[in-house]
Amino acid sequence: MKQSLFESRHQQQWQTFAEQLKQLEQGKAKAADVADFPHQYRRLCQHLALAQERGYSSYLIDPLQQLALRGHSQLYRHRSQLAAEVLAFLLADFPRLVREQWRFVLIAGLLFFGSLLGIALLVYLFPDLIYSIVSPQQVAEMQSMYDPEASRLGRAAERAASEDWMMFGYYVMHNIGIAFQTFAAGLLFGLGSVFFLIFNGLVIGAVSGHLTGIGYGQTFWSFVVGHGAFELSAITLAGAAGLQLGWSLIAPGRLTRSEALRLAAHKSVRMLCGVMVFLLIAAFIEAYWSSTTSIEPWIKYLVGAALWLLVAAYLILAGRTPHAPD
Repeated sequence: MKQSLFESRHQQQWQTFAEQLKQLEQGKAKAADVADFPHQYRRLCQHLALAQERGYSSYLIDPLQQLALRGHSQLYRHRSQLAAEVLAFLLADFPRLVREQWRFVLIAGLLFFGSLLGIALLVYLFPDLIYSIVSPQQVAEMQSMYDPEASRLGRAAERAASEDWMMFGYYVMHNIGIAFQTFAAGLLFGLGSVFFLIFNGLVIGAVSGHLTGIGYGQTFWSFVVGHGAFELSAITLAGAAGLQLGWSLIAPGRLTRSEALRLAAHKSVRMLCGVMVFLLIAAFIEAYWSSTTSIEPWIKYLVGAALWLLVAAYLILAGRTPHAPD
């Protein structure tokens, strides 16, 4: 292809890229105006490579090189800014948001952990109660999974790394599904979130009470104590975010319900982003640590207690600065 034809074919694209680049450099760019900037940058680099390969004039190649260099600088500067914003959210903004919404977090915690602990005690004292909450088939599966004898046999047959990775993916999808369900159900004036918080608490509590009662407690608790710190906290926070949505519909104040919901969604969706991070951590621990049978239970209990303290300290203390009070 002749240089003149190459220039005429792509000149408009280069001009569009140059305008986006100028907006970014001047700090005047809007997200919608530069949404395709990475794509435009990659295309410009392709054009530059073609021009160099075909031996086009330096009058064409030099300006394209300058645009590519400036584009590279802007692209990675904004990526660095994004990484910094994500880090700031995780280290300060998310725990600060949790404390700001402490009333919803407290209600969600009482509903979830209250139902969990209450039914666990009842099932432990009255074993047949388990079948009113969990099907006999599920009970049999849980007993098989946490049978101490099967666990001892499993010490000599640890899962392969590929299986750990598959289980990590399964745990991520399963737990995120539960959390999103608990959150989104808050749109039913909060009743949906209340239901799923209590329902999940009852199921988890019934299983834990039953397994403890039949002598499988060590196998069960040494497995769940590590990832439970992040997983159970995440379910609670997802429920709190859902309750916030529901409350905005019940008591919008002087705002219309749609406006109140929009404002509540801004905060609750941000909280849900933190919940997703918690669930990723929980899935990683569950796949690569909790499932390991070669580690003594007392070590898992110590690590689990440390993780619970870490989560509590993070949510209570992180993001507290003299200039950013809760």
